[in-house]
Amino acid sequence: MHRPLIIALDFPSLSDAKGFLTDFGKEQLFVKVGMELYYQEGPSVIQFLKEQGHLIFLDLKLHDIPNTVYSSMKRLAELGVDLVNVHAAGGRKMMEAAREGLEAGTALGQSIPKCIAVTQLTSTTENVMRSELLIERNLLDVVVEYAALTKKSGLDGVVCSSLEVPVINNRLGTEFMTVTPGIRQASDAVGDQARVVTPEKARELGSTAIVVGRSITRANDPLQTYKQMKAAWEGVQV
Repeated sequence: MHRPLIIALDFPSLSDAKGFLTDFGKEQLFVKVGMELYYQEGPSVIQFLKEQGHLIFLDLKLHDIPNTVYSSMKRLAELGVDLVNVHAAGGRKMMEAAREGLEAGTALGQSIPKCIAVTQLTSTTENVMRSELLIERNLLDVVVEYAALTKKSGLDGVVCSSLEVPVINNRLGTEFMTVTPGIRQASDAVGDQARVVTPEKARELGSTAIVVGRSITRANDPLQTYKQMKAAWEGVQV
């Protein structure tokens, strides 16, 4: 996966997602399908996006007992998506089961979907982690330890804030994927994200991929905004 900008299709229906994608013509995109859209439309949204030639990150953040995660990942692999995820808080056995399920569900000759683990949501603050999640260690330590556990479990990388990428890269190497949401243009509102950076900053910090939602999907000109943010992420002039 070559350092993509992934567009989060955070829409309530497939018709809304189709309307958004119309402006992009035949350009191949890397898109994220989250809970809202997938739970509304099911596999049909994946089928449509594949028919359009797009790469797909199916963002369902599985977190359950290992057997359930194994069976679920086996089914998700059959959809032919490119990237899936779990919560690292589910532990090593669960993450290993996720990998095994993907291997079992991938058809012969097809590529096994990459699997990454959420460390801490980018909406999580130090205070929330300590007072509500009852985790006493500091946020960065927890993220890095969860990342290390993810790598030990045989997964491909993590979802984290770009702010945490340098420490993760230093400890686990740059081949270990760091997929980073919480990306905004400097002029955008932060919204419900607590740990945010610009595309330029994410590139400087060493993120493998960035996930951009509202900055593009709610822009007056989504295609132009996508091109601008992609250029900033890639470090090229528009």
